[in-house]
Amino acid sequence: MPVHNADITVIFEEIADLLEIGGANPFRIRAYRNAARILGDLPQEARLLVERGEDLTRLPGIGSDLAAKINEIVTTGHCSLLDRLRKELPPTITELLKIPDLGPKRVKTLWHDLDVQTVEQLHRAAQDGRIRALHGFGAKTEQNILQAVQAHASQSRRFKLATAAQYAETLRAFLQAIPGVQQVVVAGSFRRMRETVGDLDILVTAAPHSPVMQRFTAYDEVAEVFSAGETRASVLLKCGMQVDLRVVAQESYRAALHYFTGSKSHNIAIRRIAQQLGLKVNEYGVFRGAQRIAGDSEESVYRAVGLPYIAPELREDRGEIEAARANRLPRLVELSDLKGDLHAHTRATDGHDTLLDMALAAKALGMEYLAITEHSRRLTVAHGLDPVKLAKQCDEIDSLNAELKGFTLLKGIEVDILEDGSLDLPDSVLARLDLVVGAVHSKFDLSRARQTERILRAIDHPHFTMLAHPSGRLIEQREPYDVDMLRIIRHAKQRGCYLELNAHPERLDLLDSQCQSAREEGVLVSINSDAHSTFDFANLKYGVGQARRGWLEKSDVLNTRSLTALRTLLKRTM
Repeated sequence: MPVHNADITVIFEEIADLLEIGGANPFRIRAYRNAARILGDLPQEARLLVERGEDLTRLPGIGSDLAAKINEIVTTGHCSLLDRLRKELPPTITELLKIPDLGPKRVKTLWHDLDVQTVEQLHRAAQDGRIRALHGFGAKTEQNILQAVQAHASQSRRFKLATAAQYAETLRAFLQAIPGVQQVVVAGSFRRMRETVGDLDILVTAAPHSPVMQRFTAYDEVAEVFSAGETRASVLLKCGMQVDLRVVAQESYRAALHYFTGSKSHNIAIRRIAQQLGLKVNEYGVFRGAQRIAGDSEESVYRAVGLPYIAPELREDRGEIEAARANRLPRLVELSDLKGDLHAHTRATDGHDTLLDMALAAKALGMEYLAITEHSRRLTVAHGLDPVKLAKQCDEIDSLNAELKGFTLLKGIEVDILEDGSLDLPDSVLARLDLVVGAVHSKFDLSRARQTERILRAIDHPHFTMLAHPSGRLIEQREPYDVDMLRIIRHAKQRGCYLELNAHPERLDLLDSQCQSAREEGVLVSINSDAHSTFDFANLKYGVGQARRGWLEKSDVLNTRSLTALRTLLKRTM
């Protein structure tokens, strides 16, 4: 069975959790958590590195012991250390860690003091009022746990887009190699580039008697087959993701692609328009009575109801149909439009590669420039730079630029926005930089008014250029902080500053709706990788997908400009 980075990440996270519950050395626990994070962020499959015999210790943060465990997981599908830890601790205990506010220390207390080992036992303990008596809990915590357990039970599992891509691309390649298979496409929310994906909808065209259905249901990663017929099947993968496969006739392929891409609300709106015209739209095409009048292409489906083609990322029934009617659909930005990246880190702080490594990797991808924006001194966990170290790096960048040909490194900083809205470094050092990227890394729980004023004051700083990951959210980990984003967008417009769309798959921040607001207000957005290694530039495609969902055109994106044009825009903020 193919082993994905997401699978290795799950194993390392569980090892770290079990070690912490068992009271292991904190440094050992941290090593596994760091490895899980690194592999989770790695766009390249570790499995492929193992298959090519590459040295895994060249991956950032991966030593010989972790490399050996990755190799073991890839080659055997399991980890002997995890097997041993599961025998030492209750096998269901890590499920408790999925409940908000229950970290390993609290789980350990619940286990030792109340013998709570499952979510169901936790629910009963909270209902019975037994948790409040534990040291460090109390009645309020008990009530919060009860509410969190109930919310957890009602949630369906979703996967981050980049995680879903690991399973989708491997499965797509598997299906494409089956004899008789002609076309394979992943539709649904995955094709619409939603930030999270609940399941995968796959369409296939195949020659008669192709064994595609038998091979699909026998796929190594399938844990359960829900249904299987001649033209459709539904399975559950071992990772917990449902996959629905439909084999469609060649003549219906494009109509089915439109239908199964969705979204549901968009499709309903299209069908209503069709009904008003005396037409019927379904997965087989567009019909007037029994006559099929369109469906050979997605364009023909839209044309039949009087609309131009609407890109998948826009199909959410959020004004795209009205814009199509008025011939106002945006010409969406493409990955190839990006000329550079304005947020990246090196070994100088918490990155994993050198200045030269990052420059050469960006240049190899066709970029013209890359901004190096290390963390500032307040972020001690990332070894942030003080004024002396930042000045030294500026000198290094100047020296390297003198040697690089056809590529330029820009001098920047990801400076902490402090609670009072001031910046973490003095004007004397900020004035030397090409750009200053401000970021909130602390005090996420400020009131809406205080958080908004904090960011507005930072934007007013004379050297401020861009607001990094503006909402502060981490998908399914941390909610956005409470802030008046429209007010911030309008203030950025007034000040002449820019907003970042952070392409890291755990952030994708700005939100798509906020991208649309920035566009409407005339504020340029920069699609940045926030790269901490040369591998991370591959995440830019997810940022572009989010930008397209937010209706952004090439002209709406700051880093589609040439270096000369970019420098002009950056100088306006400094």
